[in-house]
Amino acid sequence: MGDKMGKIISLVNQKGGVGKTTTSINLSASLAVLGKKVLLIDLDPQGNTTTGVGINKGEIQSSIYEVLIGERKITETMLKTKYKDFYIVPSSINMAGLGNELIEKARAEVGFKEGEQLKNCLEDIKDSFDYIIIDCPPSLDIIIKNALAASNSVIIPVQCEFFALEGITQLLRTIMLAQKSLNPTLDIEGVLLTMYDARTNLGLEVVEDIRKFFKEKVYNTIIPRLVRLTEAPSHGEPIIAYDPKSRGSEAYINLAKEVIERNGK
Repeated sequence: MGDKMGKIISLVNQKGGVGKTTTSINLSASLAVLGKKVLLIDLDPQGNTTTGVGINKGEIQSSIYEVLIGERKITETMLKTKYKDFYIVPSSINMAGLGNELIEKARAEVGFKEGEQLKNCLEDIKDSFDYIIIDCPPSLDIIIKNALAASNSVIIPVQCEFFALEGITQLLRTIMLAQKSLNPTLDIEGVLLTMYDARTNLGLEVVEDIRKFFKEKVYNTIIPRLVRLTEAPSHGEPIIAYDPKSRGSEAYINLAKEVIERNGK
């Protein structure tokens, strides 16, 4: 494919419940709808992203777990979703115990650098996609280390709530450490405000705080707090399929447009 370079973007925030999975699914689906070829990698042991795109966990032969421990090639675990140009590498519950196995492996193998498994696994395929989106678990462990080492950039979803900036400093420290030790070119792709409730003034204050702190990194698109958005994954559908006319659909399409625009492709 020559000059086509895939962009690898991790969604990170060690706080749970900030709309990370919802964003992974819907940003990926929206990028695909806008004509991009997308691979979504589910690194969360809970596998909600996997079921959220309509994959039945019972039918999964192999997952990102087998890829990371070196038993499978990533191309062997890749599944096509129902949507054009939208693929997923599913997660499995085994991911929960992955940390120790990778640390053992790093000790045992010569030339095996802890934290670089995922990066190595993506080498062969990254140029077959426009975007590779990685949904990370809400933690700051070896799995995140792998995601940050493999990524070009990160998107940080931040919930519009009072303690939004709490924990962000810790996250930024993790990102800086990854830049130092694993991935000097790692960049903040953008900061996404999620779960915005127009009925509370609090939301507005948070938006202002976040914009002050992250400046032009903050996307113009703000994801509203909507029941339809939380329902969609339990039906195994991105919002664009579940309720194409909803405000949630519109928001994620707008976000995808911003991501494409910022990347100039």
